[in-house]
Amino acid sequence: MSLSIPSGTSATATAISGMRAAQRNLDTSAHNVANLQTPGFKRQTAEQMAQPGLGGVSTALRQAPDASGDGFAHLADDLVEQRMSLYSFAANLKTVETEDQMLGTLLDTRA
Repeated sequence: MSLSIPSGTSATATAISGMRAAQRNLDTSAHNVANLQTPGFKRQTAEQMAQPGLGGVSTALRQAPDASGDGFAHLADDLVEQRMSLYSFAANLKTVETEDQMLGTLLDTRA
């Protein structure tokens, strides 16, 4: 997914960075579920960090420390993460849509 982020700290820029983070989380948890039974597979986690001054978040992938060795032990966590990512993406998309609607109203000279 490729989303360009407008410059500045607008609500749209912050929301788009949130959408990217949600997509990264979804990709990571889906990757973990897809490779659950792969011998030697090590889970990944997506770590989000605030971007002070810039607004929004950045995401970094890390290898999860998994002492149990049982991939099924984290299956529920990965499925919940996928659902949370969906809701996060939808909430950030609503922010983009709302700002777009507000700007359209402000710029509408016939209203």
